[in-house]
Amino acid sequence: MPHVWIVEDNAAFRRAATRALKAREYFCGVEAFESCEDALEALATAERKPEVILLDVGLPGMDGIQGIRAFKAVLPDAALLVLTVFEDDDKIFRAICSGASGYLLKSEPMAQVAEAIEQALAGGSPMNPRVARRVLEMFSKLSPEKKDYGLTDREKAVLEHMVEGLGKKQIADRLDLNPHTTDYVMRCIYKKLHVNGMTAAVSIALKERLVGP
Repeated sequence: MPHVWIVEDNAAFRRAATRALKAREYFCGVEAFESCEDALEALATAERKPEVILLDVGLPGMDGIQGIRAFKAVLPDAALLVLTVFEDDDKIFRAICSGASGYLLKSEPMAQVAEAIEQALAGGSPMNPRVARRVLEMFSKLSPEKKDYGLTDREKAVLEHMVEGLGKKQIADRLDLNPHTTDYVMRCIYKKLHVNGMTAAVSIALKERLVGP
């Protein structure tokens, strides 16, 4: 059964969260700390290391983002879950990039927080639905725009077989095309991709994910 640590400077919320998690039989122990510095100091001599750490972002001294990095350095396998009132894009992005396993809001019932801990221990990345939607939006903006080379369905099919390593005759047999048609389609692909041969075409197809895996 997992051991949970809570790092939270709000005394009332810290006590309430500790009580709620201790009431669940799934957890074998729950410890709470006012700051990352206190938790890291305790970690040095702790007999039982935590499998899960819940921490706020806006902590005094070392903030939650810095705390995530510090805990990750000494507990690389622990699940680090942000539990905070903040849901602005910058803090969400920085927490995830620092290694947070999930991002939860304090407005959620503690029963849902407990379920999120179980999800994180199972390898999941639990997030508040609003936060999850914003994360998707943020990463979609970071993704480079996919180029449209104007490939036809037949050209994509031929390119996919080129990526598989098939030669011109094998592609013709696989797609039931005559060799002349296959040669013409391949030349069209080279022209649209601005390359001079199969190797370069395959390189662009893989780099820019023009065909399925």
